[in-house]
Amino acid sequence: MTTDTTKTTDGPTPSRRSLIGWGGAGLALGAAAAGGAVAMTRTGNDVDPAGTETGAAIAFHGAHQAGIATPVQDRLHFASFDVKTDDRAEFVQMLKDWTAAARRMTAGHAVGEGAYGGLAEAPPDDTGEALGLKPSRLTLTIGFGPSLFEKYGEKFGLTGLRPEALVDLPEFPGDNLEKARSDGDLCIQACADDPQVAVHAIRNLARIGFGKVAVRWSQLGFGKTSSTTPDAQTPRNLMGFKDGTRNIAGTEPDRLKKFVWVGEDEGPAWMAGGSYLVARRIRMNIETWDRTSLQEQEDVFGRDKGEGAPVGKAKERDEPFLKAMKPDAHVRLAHPDSNGGITLLRRGYSFTDGTDGLGRLEAGLFFLAYQRDVRKGFIPVQRSLARSDALNEYIQHVSSAVFAVPPGVRDKDDWWGRALFSKEA
Repeated sequence: MTTDTTKTTDGPTPSRRSLIGWGGAGLALGAAAAGGAVAMTRTGNDVDPAGTETGAAIAFHGAHQAGIATPVQDRLHFASFDVKTDDRAEFVQMLKDWTAAARRMTAGHAVGEGAYGGLAEAPPDDTGEALGLKPSRLTLTIGFGPSLFEKYGEKFGLTGLRPEALVDLPEFPGDNLEKARSDGDLCIQACADDPQVAVHAIRNLARIGFGKVAVRWSQLGFGKTSSTTPDAQTPRNLMGFKDGTRNIAGTEPDRLKKFVWVGEDEGPAWMAGGSYLVARRIRMNIETWDRTSLQEQEDVFGRDKGEGAPVGKAKERDEPFLKAMKPDAHVRLAHPDSNGGITLLRRGYSFTDGTDGLGRLEAGLFFLAYQRDVRKGFIPVQRSLARSDALNEYIQHVSSAVFAVPPGVRDKDDWWGRALFSKEA
């Protein structure tokens, strides 16, 4: 990323000599520098025209947040945060500061006045590890968890503003959830083609939020396991099977409207144009799977491993005949036809986090799914899968969270969560 200290027509950039460290209202200087050419706007389609070009910048402004229908990037750094301040004004200012920093980083620029050249006695505004790197299609997506409204509803003026669709997920059969690695007051999803760019983004937002929020848990991901660009090759998960064959595409506005974007009449006004995110860390029993016969592996999924064709079919995208699959086949149970038409937009990633101390890989799928209503989306589908999916022998859900993802930042004067905090916007 490049360091940009040029003043724009939005006003002069304050001197860093008025700052000691980074935080509070200080990030307003980033907003000024990010106002014009730095922050592009997505118009029309939900997919940025440059969305599939490695190294390109994805427009930050738009009706919906980038990182949902955007063509899926290669790398992920997901972070869940707990709020540490009771001061509403301080929290709102942090959201504005985060937005200003996100504008700059998604455009390929350093935060504030950059990683060097400022006041020697103060920490630099940017941590510097992304200097010289391209934007790498970085997208930053924010979401608010149920606990934000439970713990800070009165203090932050959010009483009565929690959407009915933002429900606490039930415990499903087979879950073995780690409390310290689940939930959170808010989250940031950073996706990019360069892992260093994604990590740099989360690191800088966490640094800006110091004292106001703290990272609760985070997850790195690689090797996208679902695609929002069906014309591209379908990615494979760590079990070796193609994943997301019939995923919603970013170029399908009708399906996005039907299954992903919250309508104006579906809850509080601040969520119109937003979506709901379910994040689940799914541990795979890799060693057991690797000793399973090919026939059983294909029976478990209901597709062949090479082409990805459903049982009895020749091509990956052939319409599946669900009754030809075993009753507990994953594809059969997860298919919309088995769930009253329920369809989720998935953006999952593989992960490997060393070993578990017993000589087994700590590996699996970090499942990310967007939908209009969790109650009518993920919950009924997962209930069906948890009951009888043959895949359950080889996986276990160990982390879980749900977030309300507000609509996009419209222009240089808008900021993440502005409609939610509109009383003082």
